[in-house]
Amino acid sequence: MSLHPLMDALASCIRRRWHDLPDRGPLPLAEDLAEISGSLDGEALFIRNELGTARGLRKLHLETARLGAGLQILHCVFFPDPRFDLPIFGADVVASPAGVSAAIADLSPVADQLPLCFAQDLAANPGPGFREPRELPPWGSIFSPHVCFIRPHGPEEEQAFVERVDQFLALMARGCAETLPDAADAPATVGRWQSQLGYCWQQKRNDKTRRVLEKAFNPIWAERYIEDLLFDDPPQP
Repeated sequence: MSLHPLMDALASCIRRRWHDLPDRGPLPLAEDLAEISGSLDGEALFIRNELGTARGLRKLHLETARLGAGLQILHCVFFPDPRFDLPIFGADVVASPAGVSAAIADLSPVADQLPLCFAQDLAANPGPGFREPRELPPWGSIFSPHVCFIRPHGPEEEQAFVERVDQFLALMARGCAETLPDAADAPATVGRWQSQLGYCWQQKRNDKTRRVLEKAFNPIWAERYIEDLLFDDPPQP
């Protein structure tokens, strides 16, 4: 089954920008987590994961999932190395034959605010307006003021969302290339590490993900998938 056009375009955009990152390389991924097959409510569930690293980033993760002929999910996170003053890039899309119900992307700060170069660029380029912005979840305090969370209407808004994500990723690529690392024991590094722990903790509060994985597989497997792959805690610098 082919992916929804927005999912396909967004995955292609992410992979293209991923390949442009400095010093990119592979990240070990357990064989049983690379391609996963299961069943949910009598429908086949398939999940594909891709991992990598790059200068300034401890982990890049792209996940695409399909449930039967209906639900499709794209999930992507670029987690920075806490020594680098870089935000967390995140993007998620939920689609079905009826259309895209949710599309979100952000450069989330891991300090009190975004690095100045990111904040200035995003303020100067606020992105397009969308007809149906969506309300952030209760744990949405982890996002920046520039988060884009929408229900896109039609191909034009879907393309505008991909272009906004591309802007975010271009900023990440520039930041990875230009940002100099702090010492592992520097107060700023420790603070960013603690903030990234908080980001992962808040993401784990999304019970919908856990319930789906527990139902399709089992609670122990779901816990491993969330804790070891989706939102693993950053190693202490």
